[in-house]
Amino acid sequence: MAAIGNLRHRPARRLTQLYVGLALYGVSMALMIRSGLGLDPWDVFHQGLSRITGLSFGTVTIAVGALVLLLWIPLRQRPGLGTVSNVVVIGLVVDATLALLPAGGPLWVRIGALVVGIVANGAATGLYLGARLGPGPRDGLMTGYVARRPGRSIRLVRTVIEVTVLALGWLLGGTVGVGTVAYALSIGPLAQLFIPIFTVADPDVATPGPVAPQPAS
Repeated sequence: MAAIGNLRHRPARRLTQLYVGLALYGVSMALMIRSGLGLDPWDVFHQGLSRITGLSFGTVTIAVGALVLLLWIPLRQRPGLGTVSNVVVIGLVVDATLALLPAGGPLWVRIGALVVGIVANGAATGLYLGARLGPGPRDGLMTGYVARRPGRSIRLVRTVIEVTVLALGWLLGGTVGVGTVAYALSIGPLAQLFIPIFTVADPDVATPGPVAPQPAS
């Protein structure tokens, strides 16, 4: 099984950073939802499932995360505290934030919500991955699959998975739009910017910094 971080080094800093990052991730998702201008592929899927099941967006996010986490078992991936927390915290926060944020509004407000949401998502990714307490379930699915099949490109695996969930989400009624494209183009550079800033160096590792793909919620 893949090794994960532990709390021997700077536990207070890393725990605080983890949960601030996860909470910010949930807020960023809610901002993008309220913009009505398009979501990232996994959230298009979550929204589509929410619409056909009648469950809240956060509940669907938690349920999908838990199911994806089960797929780690045959890949022999071992979840960290951050992985399990990712499944629960983000879903709870996104529902709470959606309850506070009004829907609709002028186009300029919705564009602002989209831009702030995407940037906040990148910062949140840097925070929770930089805490070194385990990746999210969707990231772990991609890295675990590639680890078991070294000949496969993580870029290809990520693309196949995200195109699949995007298509399914769109068919289920999820929102695809300019925000989907904006997220796809910007989240990589944003993650590359924020991950080094927030990474808590591990004194037992020669080269600090989490090795992770571009984020998926």
